[in-house]
Amino acid sequence: QLLAAVLVWFGYRFYVRRIEKRQPTELAVQGMARGLGIGLLLGAGLVALTFAVLAALGNYQFGGINPLSIIMLIPLAEMALVGLAEEMVFRGVVFGVSERSLGSKAAIVISALVFSLAHLTNEGVTFLAIAVIAAYGVLQAALYMKTRSLWACIGTHVAWNYCVSQIFSSTVSGHAATDGLLRGELVGNAMLTGGVFGVEASLVTLLLIGGAAAFLLRRVVSRTA
Repeated sequence: QLLAAVLVWFGYRFYVRRIEKRQPTELAVQGMARGLGIGLLLGAGLVALTFAVLAALGNYQFGGINPLSIIMLIPLAEMALVGLAEEMVFRGVVFGVSERSLGSKAAIVISALVFSLAHLTNEGVTFLAIAVIAAYGVLQAALYMKTRSLWACIGTHVAWNYCVSQIFSSTVSGHAATDGLLRGELVGNAMLTGGVFGVEASLVTLLLIGGAAAFLLRRVVSRTA
């Protein structure tokens, strides 16, 4: 999976240089650490806030802490591959091409819509799940517009998936939950817990991610106005 992630990285650079006839500055090595750091903090913070609210509402029941194990690092390989591939496709290609052709506003809508519809085949998908993922797509587009770096978007994506599954032991986009650091389970109303799809189909997540996306979009718009 790590090798595949590296090949995806090279493939994207090849595509940008040969097809789009430009330099892939959004994947520049310079600034990579800072971009990843910003994204990782944002993604982890959103996950922690989401589960904190769910716990306060009684919809996430904490049952203890599992022993730390090196095994918990293994899923990072898959998370890195997914984060790289999806951000390069949906933000790098779909958003990038749409923005250059139709402008930023259209690109935000198009990339978020395509990103959300790509999850239609996931187990337990609901209208609320599609709305949450679309809001997440808007957040990622706004983050890309602000930083002009895919590294920040990749960091957010990796942190979100990893923290939901390996920290809070919960389901990610309909994929079965695994034992993570914290023993806990989502209980109660499916509109709040997300049901089979997981927290990405929760009304709480929609409000939090939607709020973060709106805040970041406002910052981007005010900067470019």
